Amino acid sequence: MRKKLCMLACTILLGVTTLAGCSKAKETTSKETTVTPTETVTQEVTPTEEVKPTEEATPTQEASEESALEQVAEKITIPIAGLKGPTSMGLVSMVDLSAQGMTANNYELTVAGAADEITAGIIKGEYPIAAIPCNLASVLYAKSNGAIKVAGINTLGVLYIVETGDSIHSVEDLKGKTIYSTGKGTTPEYTLNYLLKSHGLDPEKDVTIEYKTEATEVAAILSQSDDAIAMLPQPYVTTVMMNNDKVHVALDITKEWEAASKNDSTVVTGVVVVNTKFLEENKDAVDDLLKEYEQSVNYANAEVEATAELVEKYGIIKKGVAMKAIPNCNIVMLQGDEMKKKVSAYLQVLFDQEPNSVGGSMPDDNFYYIP
Repeated sequence: MRKKLCMLACTILLGVTTLAGCSKAKETTSKETTVTPTETVTQEVTPTEEVKPTEEATPTQEASEESALEQVAEKITIPIAGLKGPTSMGLVSMVDLSAQGMTANNYELTVAGAADEITAGIIKGEYPIAAIPCNLASVLYAKSNGAIKVAGINTLGVLYIVETGDSIHSVEDLKGKTIYSTGKGTTPEYTLNYLLKSHGLDPEKDVTIEYKTEATEVAAILSQSDDAIAMLPQPYVTTVMMNNDKVHVALDITKEWEAASKNDSTVVTGVVVVNTKFLEENKDAVDDLLKEYEQSVNYANAEVEATAELVEKYGIIKKGVAMKAIPNCNIVMLQGDEMKKKVSAYLQVLFDQEPNSVGGSMPDDNFYYIP
């Protein structure tokens, strides 16, 4: 009997234990399924709550701000050299905008009275950009073993035959005359010789050419004679005509050159050159400058009076002279293949007369910077 009671007790105890275990397992399962992973994320922090704290400075915003600061920091100062005359007139608007902080980089203009004041600085890189005579650029390229490149034409022909009488209506009319000029051994001499020869005149036999050191000397001769003939560049032509109403333009040398040219050349007075090392290290800055230079030239030709004020401001010539001279100064900004073609053709004419006028040999293709 006792044995049966013990077996019955064990059976009841086992049943209770089993039920308790099932109940505990069921409870555990119920608790685990009441909170899903999604619900856990939703309850702890919603997507909206995650964005709000980061609106103050996201990684993208920080990167943009750093990029903007880098762009400001990369703005550099570029010294520019030019000469008193048309080759610098096209620069003044760009330089003035730079002073107002409105250009890609900062530009500082130095205007020299003579080329030899700045040539050493151009080669050394003290003036990474310069506006100089075309043939001088070729000479410096040869002497420096390629330390500079020509990047554009900034001035075409500026030479004119003027007289106080009324006897010159064609190049042939110069035969037997005395012509006063400046520029012995430089571009004006080579230009006049080419023009005379193109019309069958011998510069040494058919005309008398008297070269003076200063344009003021030529102006004095014109003021003292009723039949004097001279070749002068702008803006001196305008200055002389403003001071002497007897003087008038007889021939436009550029038009006469182009009419006589056998290689489709024209007179290239001034070019813009860039130091080769500076170009290699700052190509983007040079390209930006050339674009802004072109805009400056367009402004000079369209807004003559405003440009004349800037020309005087930067110490080139007086406003009154500039206003009348600018339309006759052939200020341009020619780049690329057109620039290369015109410069090469012009230098070839000079080389054929006197090789040393372009540095002893014609410059190779590395002389030209074509973006």
